[in-house]
Amino acid sequence: MATVNLGPKPTVEMIDTGISDRETRKIADALADALADTFTLYLKTQGVHWNIVGPNFYGIHKLTQQQYEDMDLAIDELAERIRALGHLAPAAFGDFGSRSVVESKTTLTDARSMVETLIADNEAVAKRLRDAVKIAEQADDVFTADMLTARIGKHEQNSWMLRASAA
Repeated sequence: MATVNLGPKPTVEMIDTGISDRETRKIADALADALADTFTLYLKTQGVHWNIVGPNFYGIHKLTQQQYEDMDLAIDELAERIRALGHLAPAAFGDFGSRSVVESKTTLTDARSMVETLIADNEAVAKRLRDAVKIAEQADDVFTADMLTARIGKHEQNSWMLRASAA
């Protein structure tokens, strides 16, 4: 097989926007966790969307579609923020599996466990994002803190809507 040289490869870069290199590393690490959580929850949410059955099918099917479409956008925003801070964004299932608080080893098969698990996972992600906001705030990275704070609101809303749909 021939070797293809496409030129430069991404590296960790120094940025000078008022946040120290040490702090950008901490923020990028917290963002990498948020990215792993979001990607893993995206996958689980889409799985529920595909496989949900029962009397609440239509509502949960539509709700999970809205949720995974929102997370799809968030995945890109989180990864691009990591890059904007000069660091590499994780982009492998192994990276996500080892970093995420969201467990995703097998496909859920009954509607109750699907919805209950998504509720718990959204709450776990919101909790962990609070720690990431603190890291960003300590470094005076207001952009990242604001972005992550907005994500907390989305996950709290996801939990509420799933809980209300299953009631």
